[in-house]
Amino acid sequence: MKLIFIRHGRTAGNLEGRYIGRTDEPLCSAGRAELERKSYPAADTVVTSPLLRCTETARLIYPDREPIICDGLRECDFGEFEGRSYDELNGTPAYQSWIDSGGEMAFPGGESKRGFCERCAAAFEALLPTLSGATALVAHGGTIMAILERYAVPKKEFYEYHVENGGGYITEWDGVLRITERL
Repeated sequence: MKLIFIRHGRTAGNLEGRYIGRTDEPLCSAGRAELERKSYPAADTVVTSPLLRCTETARLIYPDREPIICDGLRECDFGEFEGRSYDELNGTPAYQSWIDSGGEMAFPGGESKRGFCERCAAAFEALLPTLSGATALVAHGGTIMAILERYAVPKKEFYEYHVENGGGYITEWDGVLRITERL
């Protein structure tokens, strides 16, 4: 089965370098324009996070497909860091503690990396039996990194699967994800 992982287009928060997780932010005009200039592989089915930036991206890329919404593909809950930038957080004790943990501790008032990755894996596993043919999963950078870290071969660390807005991976699923191309 072919699975196409696509990160949503740019938002104002992305342009400003902000932690945007649970905020339901739309695409910005630059993000829409970037998506319209790119070409993406055909998909029989489109699955998205419920957040606006993902559903808008899916509708721009695949206007003839009604996206299936999967709540478990939401971005990480950044808690107290939500909507704030590195410059705003740098030097604060809470942010320094999170940095010192290598990003492993829970965001204050939010999710831990482990809990987030477990949620994404559970959502992905629940989706698999319902999919066939070529499926596009339009989600968040963190969501894509979590799923690939768990299922892709060869194994890589979470941050090694970072993907830019509008980018992604084309994979084949046969019990593991085999990356065939980067978008």
